Amino acid sequence: MKWLQLLVVMLLCTSLQAQIYVDSVYMPSIGNVSFFKQNNQQSMPVIHLNSGELLELYFDDLVAYPKNFYYTFVLCNADWTPADVSIFDYLKGFQQQAINQYRISSITPQQYVSYQLVLPDANAMPAVSGNYILKVFLDGDTSKLAFTRRFFVVHNRVDILANIAQPFTSQLFLTHQKVQLSINTRELNILNPQQQLKVLIMQNYRWDNAIKGIQPIFINNNIYQYNAEQDCIFPGGKEYRWANLESFRYQSERVAAVDKGTFPYQVYLKNDYDLSGQPYLLMNDMNGWYMISTTEMVNPWWQTDYAYVHFSFVPPGNHPFTGQNVYILGALTGNRLTRNAQMQFNADKGIYEKTLFLKQGYYNYTYVTQPTDDPNAPGSLKLTDGNSWETENDYTIFVYYRSLNDRYDELVGVTTINSRFNRQ
Repeated sequence: MKWLQLLVVMLLCTSLQAQIYVDSVYMPSIGNVSFFKQNNQQSMPVIHLNSGELLELYFDDLVAYPKNFYYTFVLCNADWTPADVSIFDYLKGFQQQAINQYRISSITPQQYVSYQLVLPDANAMPAVSGNYILKVFLDGDTSKLAFTRRFFVVHNRVDILANIAQPFTSQLFLTHQKVQLSINTRELNILNPQQQLKVLIMQNYRWDNAIKGIQPIFINNNIYQYNAEQDCIFPGGKEYRWANLESFRYQSERVAAVDKGTFPYQVYLKNDYDLSGQPYLLMNDMNGWYMISTTEMVNPWWQTDYAYVHFSFVPPGNHPFTGQNVYILGALTGNRLTRNAQMQFNADKGIYEKTLFLKQGYYNYTYVTQPTDDPNAPGSLKLTDGNSWETENDYTIFVYYRSLNDRYDELVGVTTINSRFNRQ
């Protein structure tokens, strides 16, 4: 009996250690959540250790009265599993902090309380670099979790050199983009680069097609080169589609109709069509981000309204894609392929449909497919938009290091390059 109890305990511990944190919302009353570097809604939540840089968090609770929200941090490894260290080793200050700044919405049919947080502050400061999870919860009770958000604290200890080139493979030459990368590890003590050095590359802050686990093909003293022919290659995609929802009184170009006879309003976007057979068209986009904004009020965080926004995608021949699910992808769906982002095929109309509850603003989005039998496959634009080498994309490179004595991964370098401005 004792050995059975021991086995159960070991399995439970393994399960807890295997938890992978993602951006998730757990309370159904939570509306928009925006988390970004101070004064820049189109930015990843990345700050430098002990730099004084700040992050801004805005979130809405879709009720008419304020609640007692708190937050804390969790240090994670490069794979977003919790680091095996005490909170006292990575957090300076209090383990929990109250969120005291809020405003009740005004001049909006949809009532909500808008909360604001600027972090870190002197009472809760990350002490080491790495991946962090921000947990927001009710009443000082972490079991009453409202939502989680990832953020990054970097301590620059390496030099990253990167650019974008066309792949060597002829089949991918006109449709894909290759990140060429070298890392100068400077004074880092690396005896086993396969275990001590980890690299992650993200395209437009997409989690579904991020590249990880790549290994250097050449090491010269402190220079690590990641230029294998088959590595670091991304489909180029096309420029993101857009929807201007800054006003519900005046219809923007992409809005077909606004039904104000219901509450909340119903906003119907014009049909989107397959672009896979179309040539590349240069357009300025936000690479999948959105901005909470309005043309009619002063403060967009607590003076903008919500609406049900109806998206529709028309597949070729009005027939569903065989063996494929279709998703709306962008920051508006967390850049993840989840049930909240999945569209449904309307056989009567011959279109894919999805309704999202969105706050007023300006949105970028795209459509991707994923095989129905492979839920871990990255989203593909091949059938919906097509891919082009010319497309403008952002690529963010994260470099992690684990010393032989540590039990967590340090984030020792982050850089972002652009396929238009950093071409070889």
